[in-house]
Amino acid sequence: LNEFLPDSEPDELEDDTPLRSGGILNSIATLRLTSFLEEEFEIKIEAHEMGEFDTVEEIVALVTEKQ
Repeated sequence: LNEFLPDSEPDELEDDTPLRSGGILNSIATLRLTSFLEEEFEIKIEAHEMGEFDTVEEIVALVTEKQ
């Protein structure tokens, strides 16, 4: 939230908020998020998988699957 929506309130971000299609994450931000997820959770996200997440729910599902 601090990284991508610095002027927003925490309750504005829901699990189903569209991140990429909603304009919150652009291509650079998606790469930064992917790098963070890989380092934080010690997983490898393939390039084709980055397009599979648009919401927090989808990110959680991908990370859970990779663990």
